[in-house]
Amino acid sequence: MSSNTDLATLVFGRLSLESIPYHEPILIVTFIGVAIGGLAVLGALTYFRLWGYLWKEWFTSVDHKKIGIMYVILAIIMLLRGFADAVMMRTQQAIAFNGSEGYLPPHHYDQVFTAHGVIMIFFMAMPLVTGLMNFVVPLQIGARDVAFPFLNNFSFWMTTAGAVLVMMSLFIGEFAQTGWLAYPPLSGYEANPGVGVDYYIWALQIAGIGTLLSGVNLIATIVKMRAPGMTMMKLPVFTWTALCTNVLIVAAFPVLTAVLVLLSLDRYVGTNFFTADLGGNPMMYVNLIWIWGHPEVYILILPAFGVFSEVVSTFCSKRLFGYTSMVYATVVITILSYLVWLHHFFTMGSGASVNSFFGITTMIISIPTGAKLFNWLFTMYRGRIRFEVPMMWTVGFMVTFTIGGMSGVMLAIPPADFQFHNTLFLIAHFHNVIIGGVVFGMLAGITYWFPKAFGFKLDPFWGKMSFWFWLIGFYFAFMPLYVLGLMGVTRRINHFDDPSLQIWFIIAAFGAFLIALGILSFIIQLVVSFMKRDQLRDVTGDPWNGRTLEWATSSPPPEYNFAFTPVIHNHDAWWDMKQRGHQYPQGGYRPIHMPKGTGAGIILAGLSLVFGFAMVWYMWWLAALSFVAILVTAIAHTFNYKRDFYIPADVVARTEQARAAAMAAGE
Repeated sequence: MSSNTDLATLVFGRLSLESIPYHEPILIVTFIGVAIGGLAVLGALTYFRLWGYLWKEWFTSVDHKKIGIMYVILAIIMLLRGFADAVMMRTQQAIAFNGSEGYLPPHHYDQVFTAHGVIMIFFMAMPLVTGLMNFVVPLQIGARDVAFPFLNNFSFWMTTAGAVLVMMSLFIGEFAQTGWLAYPPLSGYEANPGVGVDYYIWALQIAGIGTLLSGVNLIATIVKMRAPGMTMMKLPVFTWTALCTNVLIVAAFPVLTAVLVLLSLDRYVGTNFFTADLGGNPMMYVNLIWIWGHPEVYILILPAFGVFSEVVSTFCSKRLFGYTSMVYATVVITILSYLVWLHHFFTMGSGASVNSFFGITTMIISIPTGAKLFNWLFTMYRGRIRFEVPMMWTVGFMVTFTIGGMSGVMLAIPPADFQFHNTLFLIAHFHNVIIGGVVFGMLAGITYWFPKAFGFKLDPFWGKMSFWFWLIGFYFAFMPLYVLGLMGVTRRINHFDDPSLQIWFIIAAFGAFLIALGILSFIIQLVVSFMKRDQLRDVTGDPWNGRTLEWATSSPPPEYNFAFTPVIHNHDAWWDMKQRGHQYPQGGYRPIHMPKGTGAGIILAGLSLVFGFAMVWYMWWLAALSFVAILVTAIAHTFNYKRDFYIPADVVARTEQARAAAMAAGE
């Protein structure tokens, strides 16, 4: 019996039948629903024989446009999962009064709010931001692709592998019960010997590699692949924000990798980096995680600022007011974002001088952010404003984000933060800037660039429905949390004893329901738009009367983006091209060199997923085997020289003639 047990442990590590939470009815119902939905999708793909098409045209593609679209699809899927967690939390808090414990026991509730934070930041917001940057930046700078196309594909699939590992924790084992930043000693092995924290560590490590490589890729693309004449001060503002975002990624994500490595050593090897004894220091973890964590907030919000800059200029029919000040404000925010991390833990006890420094820098960073807001307002002033859906998201953002900024300045005052720090006031502030800033910005960006990606606009009615449900739902969901926070109500609590608080949680739950309708409206918008695509189709290549370079291609752009490299003479490159006329090369069209797709990215990510799963469950043989397979696959890929091909000149000519005819007909 003992030998059988030892053999099972050797093969399966900690994994056993008890690891499947079949005693949790909520998880069983969820698993059945996911299984039925997954089988239906797989059946449909098989029935319509789409596997070959998806593998060749999408999964193995190195086209930045397709990879950007896949990032956005991943983000929408994870939004549904992360928001389901939010609804569960809001429902639990609304009913857990008057002696009722609600329907989520504490250990399950703790997993839910940890998974919600991790999914929404790492696997919803980050893929949304990265997807838009991937799609738009090469088009805006006149490049045919990113600097390293294969690396782009690999980065996406590594992010997807991290997301899959988080999703696996729902049905095999458990997720962390530590909060989304996994502070020690709670995340240490002594306090948390289960697999939840290990799922957290390896999901973030795998996805973090993808994010870091994507950052390197986009920096190289922007710095080295701009069209002739496009100096740094002629870059579109969205590209400027993308550049600063990826500088932050490259500087901050190695810190996250390092701190998770140290936490892994504490858990796996028994080191004492973050213990309270033997020379360790838990507050060192808190410092390191927030040295990554606060730049992460600006990694998310800066691209949204870029989206709003493009949208305001387009829908006010004016050049962006204060381009230079907008660029400088972006760079200043990038620098200052590294000097404010300690405001997340003023209560640590560092002393008045340290707290004062970080409080002052936090207030200072609001100045360039405010400058951006005034630039958008001045762009709107005396502009011919068209309240299309992207512009509605922008106006909703300007009001909502201002409220979040003011509450942020309140939290920047150390004595006030001592009162607010562990309350729902902080939760309200964080969601105020992330939803009112990042989510509104990304939804504006999706609506704005959707016709560029697919050739037809999104249905405006359902877009407006989604906007109003999101906006009104946000205020219902989070304004009560400001009130509760001012009362001193602590966050991370799954039930309350004071019945006078219940009405505020019911209002918040109603707000979550309205946001759910906003998400549903967005999904309906996608379906309706696809069904009505012939009515919504754009043939002009300029669906919003846009004013930036990406509109100088058809909608959707051809695989090669530009038949010839554009030459930039003006900030407003598209308007300038209209005036000058398209300058085709005198020698006519030439064959275009393009990189060929490869399956190495998805294979490497799949092996990384296996490695992460094996490390979570202590299946050392499988971890070693998958690690060796990763090395072999990576080395083999380097010898794959035949990855490129040429699009013949006659194919390019026919494509360009058809595009020009369509644009002429559209005008």
